[in-house]
Amino acid sequence: MNKIIRVWGLSKYYGKLQVLDNIIFDVSEGEFISIIGPSGCGKTTLLKILGGLINATKGETTIRDNPAGLALKRRDIGFVFQNPNLLPWRNTIKNVELPLEIINKKDSSLNNPKKLLKIVGLDKFEKAYPKELSGGMQQRVAIARALTFEPLILLMDEPFGALDEITRNKMNLELLRIWKEEKTTISTVIFVTHSIPEAVFLSDRVIVLSKRPAKIEKIVNIDLPRPRKTDMKHSKKYVGYIECIRKILKED
Repeated sequence: MNKIIRVWGLSKYYGKLQVLDNIIFDVSEGEFISIIGPSGCGKTTLLKILGGLINATKGETTIRDNPAGLALKRRDIGFVFQNPNLLPWRNTIKNVELPLEIINKKDSSLNNPKKLLKIVGLDKFEKAYPKELSGGMQQRVAIARALTFEPLILLMDEPFGALDEITRNKMNLELLRIWKEEKTTISTVIFVTHSIPEAVFLSDRVIVLSKRPAKIEKIVNIDLPRPRKTDMKHSKKYVGYIECIRKILKED
């Protein structure tokens, strides 16, 4: 598979505080990668560097052999954060349309807001305001909004962290469904989470970071069949991956 992201020798300092230390990994086009590690280790910082929002102190990050900042300018990257950050005075479809208004871009057959709301299962709620939507529904609006850029890469920073377990499990399945259906648009997902079971269920590989300054402790390949189904959470293989990652984090 083609390498879409390359990270080499990445380190990040905030003043004298070192957050990341010599991070090295590649991401192939079409992969679903999760990043997990102790609280405050630098997961969000790493995601922001991948997205071109901040610069590394040392090392380099390239997307399709170009600097990450160029990919951001080309709008090859979409972001979904833990807080959906919807504008309360705009209804659902107006929130999804917002990026198109900002960049003065007409919607196409791929990024049509009505189509995107149908993809995330909210086509019947296009006139609803954020206060009328549940937490899971608000996150689906945020995902639809991110898709308006037709991103090659979707960066997600604990998007379901504030949801209850039942809703979170449903959103995991929804995310995988959307990713599968929109492969022509979103080829690659980088997903930051604190939940080991979530990382195992969603991912092709899990990057396990150490405590700050974060190094890569291990990259765990998740050899589970797709499409992922809820009943596989009872399998020995699934539980084995969870125990493996827990052991890595405990040893750190």
